[in-house]
Amino acid sequence: MNDYVTLLIKDYVKNYKGLKGTESNWREPVIGIASATDPMFADLKDIISSSHALPSDFISDAKSVIVFFLPFSEEIVKSNAGNIESSREWDIANIETNHLIVDINKYLYEKIREKGYSSTVLPPTYNYDEKKLISDWSHRHVGYIAGIGTFGVNNMFITERGCCGRMGSIITNMVLEHTERKEQENCLYKYNGTCKKCVKYCVAGAISINNGYPFVDKKRCNDQIYDDNIPQYSIGTGDACGKCMCNVPCSLINPVSS
Repeated sequence: MNDYVTLLIKDYVKNYKGLKGTESNWREPVIGIASATDPMFADLKDIISSSHALPSDFISDAKSVIVFFLPFSEEIVKSNAGNIESSREWDIANIETNHLIVDINKYLYEKIREKGYSSTVLPPTYNYDEKKLISDWSHRHVGYIAGIGTFGVNNMFITERGCCGRMGSIITNMVLEHTERKEQENCLYKYNGTCKKCVKYCVAGAISINNGYPFVDKKRCNDQIYDDNIPQYSIGTGDACGKCMCNVPCSLINPVSS
């Protein structure tokens, strides 16, 4: 069943531009599977918030959690390097990818139901506490549990195809084989103490390393995204930044394994 689900997602992403007429292009997705009973889900109640959900909160007999990372094309990433405000291409890619994630969820929901199982349709974003700036279902942490990447100094999620992209996840009562979780860090600083370029490129000064420990000031980061210059497009709001993710070694690849 893993190959079935993986192929569904990859083919859908590959054909999406032609199907929807998007401006954006995506590289091949990175896909992982976590067991819904992995004890790390309970750990997130301590790591993130006591209100962070368990897979069983969505589907009582949940068996598997499918997570996918949709990497932006190199052109989109390059467009957002430099300057203070995010590029139009970056904004559009974030909006269109949010739409793509919802569409993948709906598509897989139907395909999984055809097999006699249930699944969720979870939003890609805007599911967080606006005061605490934390999410009750973190796709990035689910990605870590599923073994498809690790966190950088900037708290962005670094996969084998870098960190520039967006993530979605699906909970199902279909039994799938879980992905092996690797112990190795994908962030160069966490791996060998080098790089720190995301600290340099953060236009809000929100990222720092204190006594060897990375720190992200979520309020400063959020204020930069939701400043007075939020562009409005016909397809949605350009509430993105991404400067700390672009023109860095982990933008498009896993720099540790390259």
